Amino acid sequence: MGITHVIRGDDHVNNTPRQINILRALGAQLPRYAHLSMILGDDGQKLSKRHGAVSVMQYDDEGYLPEAVLNYLARLGWSHGDDEIFSMPQFCEWFDLDHITPSAAQFNTEKLNWLNAHYLKRTETARLADLVQSRLQARGVTVAAAPSLAAIIDLYKERAANLNELADLAEVFYIELHPKAELLAKYLTPETLPALADFIDHLPAVAWEAAAISALIKASVARHGLKMPKLAMPLRVLLTGLEQTPSVDAVVALFPREMVLKRLAWPAKT
Repeated sequence: MGITHVIRGDDHVNNTPRQINILRALGAQLPRYAHLSMILGDDGQKLSKRHGAVSVMQYDDEGYLPEAVLNYLARLGWSHGDDEIFSMPQFCEWFDLDHITPSAAQFNTEKLNWLNAHYLKRTETARLADLVQSRLQARGVTVAAAPSLAAIIDLYKERAANLNELADLAEVFYIELHPKAELLAKYLTPETLPALADFIDHLPAVAWEAAAISALIKASVARHGLKMPKLAMPLRVLLTGLEQTPSVDAVVALFPREMVLKRLAWPAKT
């Protein structure tokens, strides 16, 4: 069959002498054999079909980029100095059997997540938007023209470790939002409601850009003797249902003005 090299796990070492003898008996050309150290799971146990092993498609389902998975698997049990991040062409150029680690490699999900987050940050926004949109559509979420999904991805991709997390963050911009009652009770207090009402009153006339919205937030809290978070937190919760977001002025600017006014109308309805 023209096989020149047999590279496999070291659990096949015991088979190798038998196969060499068979090939010699047949008068066949012997391939070169190399045995790689095994890969253990996060818990240190050997991966198998019954323990820890998963389909390669599961990584896609869980939101990992293919280049991140390939980079991580290539680095598992092999090294090239201190290099952690490299492309597939670089790996093909650098790979040699002399740098295979003799001891078993341990799969580290935390390291894979870190690597995937690195690739997310450096992936073109247009590509991420396509990948996230397909995930949202699979959930039954319709992506409208506004807010711009690309703009949402640009703002949030530094905060996500995988595509599913990015889809979770983007989803709140396109669904009928119902913030948790405990968050509303925590941040919409008698102290903060006047500043929120002040902000809403001035919102129709403000220039629709982050800098102008930021100035309006600062002016509203100043008029009511409050600090910035006293208004920023209610805005986050009412607009996204979340306590943590990027800069609140940038988040507000992502939405169409009419959508912001609609979501901020919650206190007036209660």
